[in-house]
Amino acid sequence: MKIYRRDTGLYEEEQEFQAGLLRVLYETVPGRVLLKLAIHPAVSRLYALYQHAPLSKKKITGFAKQNGIDLSGWNVDSFGSFNDFFTRQRVNHTYAASDELIAVADSRLAAYPVSEDLRLRIKHSEYTLREIVGEDMPLAPFAGGTCLVFRLAVQDYHRYVFPDSGETVKTVSIPGVLHTVRAISEQCRVYAHNHRVCTLLETKHFGPMLQVEVGALMVGKIHNHPVQHFSRLQEKGYFEFGGSTILLLVPQNIAVDADILAKTREGVETKVTLGETIGKREERTTC
Repeated sequence: MKIYRRDTGLYEEEQEFQAGLLRVLYETVPGRVLLKLAIHPAVSRLYALYQHAPLSKKKITGFAKQNGIDLSGWNVDSFGSFNDFFTRQRVNHTYAASDELIAVADSRLAAYPVSEDLRLRIKHSEYTLREIVGEDMPLAPFAGGTCLVFRLAVQDYHRYVFPDSGETVKTVSIPGVLHTVRAISEQCRVYAHNHRVCTLLETKHFGPMLQVEVGALMVGKIHNHPVQHFSRLQEKGYFEFGGSTILLLVPQNIAVDADILAKTREGVETKVTLGETIGKREERTTC
């Protein structure tokens, strides 16, 4: 799939992780039978146990090489399991000013204007915001704002942060069947079936925000820290193994960077790094 790189101004093609396997699972009858078994909670739990087991360490080097992950700054022997490697921590930083919005994760980013009848066009499928966040989260504060979709690939850093300082207003966990969020599953209403954790935030510099973590195929858990008050760049949580997605709904006083909006209109995601500036608060004057 085509991705836009802001640092070079060029497009690049990215390969899907286990794309062949996904096609078998979704496009063949035997594959769909296997898929039903794969997404069963008992199977997911067994898979998660293996990912946490010392035996899984043997996967690390090959996985990193296959997905272009630089291990030069890490001691592979220090990881007790593949999951320890996958959820490894690093020090995050940003050069953004206090009125600039940052990316909450290493990811591929798309941005969609929010309206009352918005249907998100994600990988050729449509979803309403209400289907994604459920019935217990308010959407009115984000009318006229933007829905930012951060798609994490398996090679990305799978920890994510808060976009600003503030406090947690409300958190709702919506259980669901674990399913893939990648393009090959476009015929499935993936966000209606995936486990989501929705957190309503009141932020210092931008006002209300709604951050939603979405689990994916073979991801056993979304791990969010129990935080009431937070600061910008503070870790909000992390995903266990698998591709995953974060949605961030922001109010209309935030102007998302023009290049991200333009690439989204072209149907292309923009590659961003956690802490990178992706928008700015607009100062509104009254007559």
